[in-house]
Amino acid sequence: MKLLIVDDEKGIRDLIRKYAQFEGYEVEEAENGMDAVEMCRTHSYDLIIMDVMMPELDGFSAVREIRKEMSTPVIMLSARGEEYDRIHGFESGVDDYVVKPFSPRELLMRVNAVLKRSGSVETARQKDLIQIGESMVIDCTAHQVTIHDIPLNLSPKEYDLLYYLARNRGIALTREKLLSEVWGYDFYGDDRTLDTHIKLLRKELGEYANRITTLRGVGYRFEKD
Repeated sequence: MKLLIVDDEKGIRDLIRKYAQFEGYEVEEAENGMDAVEMCRTHSYDLIIMDVMMPELDGFSAVREIRKEMSTPVIMLSARGEEYDRIHGFESGVDDYVVKPFSPRELLMRVNAVLKRSGSVETARQKDLIQIGESMVIDCTAHQVTIHDIPLNLSPKEYDLLYYLARNRGIALTREKLLSEVWGYDFYGDDRTLDTHIKLLRKELGEYANRITTLRGVGYRFEKD
């Protein structure tokens, strides 16, 4: 599933990208409405997150141009939350309207909801389940991991770590990347925190423990099937 994030503020784009990629979405970015329109003419997206106030072409105008050629779902971001602005947004063809400042977690929940309403139920459900090998399943909606249908007893952070590793199967992830993405950019703890969680995770995974490979001097990688 691919998202297009359109906002002239890099900080906003980076924030949404971080949470969207953690949820397993591919992400592309545009910093103004004109670029967004051009990108939609040459690329396919499952959903667009569009800011209102941008240089060159505002969000409402960009949505109207995009709607002339495609019906890609759009969630509008705006610092203005008055009823008039919301109505104007929906009349322009947007599927949802989120007022700044916003919770990135809530925004991603809205993304999932819009995708399901737009007819992407099957694809969204596939995204909600990660199949590893023949018997390991990560249920992203229930936040539960099972092996041979037996639930694992993972702590919330162990689940988050496994989820991120599994979403990035086959990719070498540095220790810094794992700490920043799973624990947050404000993490100031010891690197051994990561090693401890990896050790506990391997113990819980049993026959799948060897899926987590240690990359000396780099970090870890979750091996593909």
